[in-house]
Amino acid sequence: MIWTRVRGAAVGLARPAHTFRGTTFWGNRDKTDMLKMSKKMLYAIEAVLDIAYHAGSTPVQSQEITRRQGIPKRYLEQALQVLVRNDVLRGVRGPRGGYRLARERRRISVADIVRVVHEMELDDRKPSGDAESQLGTKVVRPLLDQLQSDMMTHLESISIDDLCDQALKSDVPSEGRSNLDFTI
Repeated sequence: MIWTRVRGAAVGLARPAHTFRGTTFWGNRDKTDMLKMSKKMLYAIEAVLDIAYHAGSTPVQSQEITRRQGIPKRYLEQALQVLVRNDVLRGVRGPRGGYRLARERRRISVADIVRVVHEMELDDRKPSGDAESQLGTKVVRPLLDQLQSDMMTHLESISIDDLCDQALKSDVPSEGRSNLDFTI
């Protein structure tokens, strides 16, 4: 089970434990603190999930997301714009404007969001002139690359629709669900 904290509530996603040389990297809440996603990444996932889960007949406005999720506006606006530019979200202009999903929620994976935000974070970082050691380059870096690859493979299998279903089963109230919910 992969555990994360989303606004103070523990949320778990089914996943078998991943072990490397006897060390469990995923498996219980205590050990997942070793590998964390950035706040920007978590905020972006929460924002897309909020838009999908609370969508109604009108676009979801950023101030509604801030109110419901407590995401700082400076992070939220930056993430929403990057997600629009990368066709995860659609921006709707005008006084009743806001954001909608660019694709069906079952066609947006958590990995899609992670990739977009990761690129944004890479653009924000300045290149380091520090040379890595041989152990770092030949042993540690490949280990971390493999872990990242494994994590992305797993996140690719989780759609926004899966997370919306999990929220519904967890009795998370939806402001938009009372207005509109149908499947074709």
